[in-house]
Amino acid sequence: MAHTSSPVASNASLARATAIKFVVLLGLVSLFADMTYEGARSIAGPYLALLGASGTVVGIVAGFGELIGYGLRLVSGYLSDRTRRYWAITLVGYAINLLAVPFLALAGRWEVAAALLIAERLGKALRNPARDAMLSYATRETGRGWGFGLHEAMDQIGAVAGPVIVTLVLAAQSNNYPAAFGVLAIPAVLALSVLLAARWLYPRPQDLEPTAPELKTTGFPVAYWIYLAAVALVAAGYVDFPLIAYHFGKTASVPGAWIPLLYAVAMGVDALAALLFGRWFDRIGIRILMLVALLSACFAPLVFLGDFTLALIGMALWGIGMGAQESILRAAVAGMVARDRRGSAYGIFNTGYGVFWFLGSALMGVLYDHSLPMLIAFSVAAQLASIPLFFWVGKRLAPAGRA
Repeated sequence: MAHTSSPVASNASLARATAIKFVVLLGLVSLFADMTYEGARSIAGPYLALLGASGTVVGIVAGFGELIGYGLRLVSGYLSDRTRRYWAITLVGYAINLLAVPFLALAGRWEVAAALLIAERLGKALRNPARDAMLSYATRETGRGWGFGLHEAMDQIGAVAGPVIVTLVLAAQSNNYPAAFGVLAIPAVLALSVLLAARWLYPRPQDLEPTAPELKTTGFPVAYWIYLAAVALVAAGYVDFPLIAYHFGKTASVPGAWIPLLYAVAMGVDALAALLFGRWFDRIGIRILMLVALLSACFAPLVFLGDFTLALIGMALWGIGMGAQESILRAAVAGMVARDRRGSAYGIFNTGYGVFWFLGSALMGVLYDHSLPMLIAFSVAAQLASIPLFFWVGKRLAPAGRA
């Protein structure tokens, strides 16, 4: 007698396939979106200078944009939970985020360009918590780590492609910055088109996650706040790439032409690490972050004290940490809070992450000018201090894939 699959197994396979398609669609959106705004951000500084902005203005615009980009996520996450208008908030956010970029080609003054760059960050702040909440519904079927890891890997393909496209346009057009920004209208339109298609195909992404009775609470569990403290330590101790690139250029430990290549290597490792550690996260749970923190804590001495070879290894470890931060750090949140509060949870998570990243970056910038060993010690110590907190949370949570 021929064996046939049970209806339950068939339904499970169909649900998983549907969820994977949704994750891939949002991954394509992120690929084209990152191609757009990462391409713009790679030349934003020189463009502002060309329009007459001072170095102080460039620093203020970049810092203020990042502050808005993370701070407003708290409000956006709260609104997405209160209104359940996940798609509307995501669409508006992506529209602002992406359409600001090609309009940079028409900015005749640095003030206009600065406003558009800040608007781009504002749009990203608006759409991220709602988008991550929708992703969390789909990743219940795919595995939290694998789903968010796949999304991050596709995201990083765009993050690498955008600056490459801009570089090629500038080379072909004799440093014509408006032409470079204009070309970025193509991936912007593609991102919005795929997003509208996803909205049409999956009008209620929350239906991708099976519902189950949940205990109603008035706040988040203790594990969430301990986890947030661990993430804050990682963010505070993570050296931003501009400071690393500044060090490479100042000390000539890495030839100037190779600095962008090392960043590209790190982004490639980021994409692979997101997939690999995402799969491990689904199998053994949040404690995989202990290994990630241990590995990434080693990058600072390598990039700041080593020669070219050690700097290359250090950037690979830096990429591993970034891949984990952009994938399984988000994936873990979905397993800690009720489904109807994930927008708020992601808003608080992103805001806390951004604030401590900013504070840590500012402190390490000061330490770099006064004591390089102190910078390295702070970076390593902050990341290692997160390990016992991840261990504490991991003991109280089941692996995400078996939640």
